[in-house]
Amino acid sequence: MTAPVERIRNIAIVAHVDHGKTTLVDKLLRQSGTFDERAAAVERVMDSNDLEKERGITILAKNTAVTWNDYAINIVDTPGHADFGGEVERVLSMVDSVLLLVDAVDGPMPQTTFVTKKALALGLKPIVVINKVDRPGARPDWVVDQTFDLFDRLGATDEQMDFPVVYASALEGWATLDVDQRGGDLNPLFQAIVDRVDHPQVDQDAPLQLQVSALDYSSYTGVIGLGRIRRGKLSKNQQVVVVGADGVERRAKVLQVFGFHGLDKVERDSASAGDIITFNGIDPLNISDTLCDPEHVEALPPLTVDEPTISMIFQVNDSPFAGREGKFVTSRQIKERLDRELIHNVALRVEQQDNADKFLVSGRGELHLSVLIETMRREGFELAVGRPQVIYKEVDGVMCEPFETLTIDVEEEHQGGVMERLGSRKAELKNMEPDGNGRVRLEYMAPTRGLIGFRSEFLTLTQGSGLMFHTFDHYAPRSAGEVGQRPKGAIISMETGKALAFALWNIQERGKLFIGHGVEVYEGMVVGLNAREEDMIVNPLKGKKLTNMRASGTDEAVVLTPPVRVTLEYALEFINDDELVEVTPESIRIRKRFLLEHERKKASREKGK
Repeated sequence: MTAPVERIRNIAIVAHVDHGKTTLVDKLLRQSGTFDERAAAVERVMDSNDLEKERGITILAKNTAVTWNDYAINIVDTPGHADFGGEVERVLSMVDSVLLLVDAVDGPMPQTTFVTKKALALGLKPIVVINKVDRPGARPDWVVDQTFDLFDRLGATDEQMDFPVVYASALEGWATLDVDQRGGDLNPLFQAIVDRVDHPQVDQDAPLQLQVSALDYSSYTGVIGLGRIRRGKLSKNQQVVVVGADGVERRAKVLQVFGFHGLDKVERDSASAGDIITFNGIDPLNISDTLCDPEHVEALPPLTVDEPTISMIFQVNDSPFAGREGKFVTSRQIKERLDRELIHNVALRVEQQDNADKFLVSGRGELHLSVLIETMRREGFELAVGRPQVIYKEVDGVMCEPFETLTIDVEEEHQGGVMERLGSRKAELKNMEPDGNGRVRLEYMAPTRGLIGFRSEFLTLTQGSGLMFHTFDHYAPRSAGEVGQRPKGAIISMETGKALAFALWNIQERGKLFIGHGVEVYEGMVVGLNAREEDMIVNPLKGKKLTNMRASGTDEAVVLTPPVRVTLEYALEFINDDELVEVTPESIRIRKRFLLEHERKKASREKGK
């Protein structure tokens, strides 16, 4: 059943990573009675993708709908990370308001700023929810002031500045308009949504118009489009004209129409303007396409998405261990997979290189690309990737590079070390604010290339207690000099075979190892990090020389230090320009681009010319 348009509310939830957005949506679903008790056992229903659950972040924008007091509330979950900005922008085009969720201790964070700026620019009126007010150290009044200042800085109108504030504990499942009150349920929040969010301003009797905001794929029905009906009605088996972003028109037929109930899709005979729905039957279909009535073809302006700022080379794995662990290893299979990703991942770009085995893949940031690589790895792909490179742009004849705002939250004792490292990476300190509890917040403007590889170094400097967020800000003239190269050399294997504990025992005194006893290595593979600046070539296969003389008891026991665990993030941050990360479903290895020593020497001589 479709609710009358006056009783529809379309709202997006915007929040920083880990501020409780997904938990809040779970509780809204439960308290509105949309969920039954069986589903209540499963926490965090919105993060349906394995990677999202592991990283605790939302990558893909999700849709859900709750019914409360005969109102149909469509809720869209937005990614909290700027790297998935491509998702955020499309979501905001479907809603009439945003629910800004802010932590009662942290206040508004830089990632929140990114999405809020987009929402305010589109004229959406926010509702501010201050979550976790029951946390020790909560300071809701300070957070409200910070939010007000943020809106002011982002150029909000007077109407947008007059926002309602709801205090909540998503985990406990209650909300209140009075900061001193505790307990109850989420009804005050539902009421605020119904009272303060405008119903969609649409004409249900006009000819059909719908813009595709997101795509999905099902092996049963093919491409699935998602969007909000701008005007008119969409019925199953309806004939439509699809207008692409390039203005080309083509006739098509919609087979099925689905609405949302909770997290489930429910098939409908038809849906009216103002509703957010999915449909299938049209292939090919692209994000930003407009579905129109064949008698009244009128396209909506194409959706714009921020351009990519970082690129990486994806190539066929050509190491000696290639093809051992992966199901999909050829360039054709990698190309097909990347083309499939382009359908719904709008912030991604893929270019074929001169060599058929290489692809230049560009995205919004390291996280954006590493999530794609990790997804492919889990699907059985095997590939090699190069170091992330920033994308330069020429503006008025001047070569410019991307800059990011970086916000860092650290213990005061770690402040000096962090500031020193950021100084060497050409970051400029803009603001410094101690919080009076032994922590300090630093705000920087830094070139994107200076931040590549900084995260793992930062976690070491702060012993894991530091928080760091960065988001793209602008392009500016390129600063001279190299930034962000690894200060120490690599330990490289000169043989192929199984590493022996005795050899590793001798090598570990000279640096940190990435491998343990019995691990297979090949010539040119990076097996550790040297303590010095230059690369070091070693033989990890060398056993102990045995003689027929009895040992006199002077032999030392071989004790190996546990190796550094090489994750995909660590490897991408570790590598230099002359290295690659080999990614397979079972292993992540670091290797030199040229495996043989004489080839490496030749390449470095040519580079030095």
